[in-house]
Amino acid sequence: MLFRSVIDKLKKRGKKKIRQPENKSDIPIGKWVKCEKCGEILYKEDFHKNHSVCMSCGHHFRLSARRRIWQTLDENSFEAFDLHLKTVNPLEMEDYMSKLKGLQEKLGMDDAVVCGTGKINGEKVVICVMDGNFLMGSMGSVVGEKITYSIEQAIEQKLPLIIFSVSGGARMQEGIISLMQMAKTSSAIAKLNKAGGLFISVLTDPTYGGVTASFASLGDIILAEPNAMIGFAGKRVIKQTIGEELPEGFQTAEFLLEHGFVDKIVERKEMKETLYKLIKFNQ
Repeated sequence: MLFRSVIDKLKKRGKKKIRQPENKSDIPIGKWVKCEKCGEILYKEDFHKNHSVCMSCGHHFRLSARRRIWQTLDENSFEAFDLHLKTVNPLEMEDYMSKLKGLQEKLGMDDAVVCGTGKINGEKVVICVMDGNFLMGSMGSVVGEKITYSIEQAIEQKLPLIIFSVSGGARMQEGIISLMQMAKTSSAIAKLNKAGGLFISVLTDPTYGGVTASFASLGDIILAEPNAMIGFAGKRVIKQTIGEELPEGFQTAEFLLEHGFVDKIVERKEMKETLYKLIKFNQ
């Protein structure tokens, strides 16, 4: 009798129904996106049609270089510069080269910036787009050389230059060579300025370190996306260094606009048209 009772209990347990999920977030993977700011669940197709901006609160998600190019340039107009550059490991940092190789295979990029020519409403430009997915958009020797080459092409071809920046700063794995890229890119921008070329710098979230301290801050016109974090060192580091409370909204694009560092904050859906108008105006 005891054996039969155990068998009956096991049968009942086997027939137990699985509770259907009631939470709205239990949805098919890959079809939806959760806003990291307001928590709203967004249908991915509509989200991308809205330039990867939350339809509920207007939060601008970070973009890959590839998607940024799709949103900014005319269809099929982008032609990348084929430079065949390879990163070296001057400090012989352990696992640095294997990390690079893994990211190159995963993202289909040789480094943290994509450079080339394209058209905005028919107007040809030289464009550089940094990608935060590649070692947080850090600037090493390859990034510095690609941006410098792009600046030189803008001078040679007499084209406007547009750089979308997103970066954590200089790439520590390359030591002093990484820091040298600040002077290198800044010098190239000075040559572009002397030649009378137009440079529009677009700051996206986040733009920090050596990138902010070099070419990103040297635009004839400096634009920024809403609520982008922009600075040299982080807020916590600055607070510890000077020992003072920092103002509300410190290092946001809105704070920098108020204090004259940024010329205009542009929503992503208006970015292409804004760039086009600036190019036409400055012709």
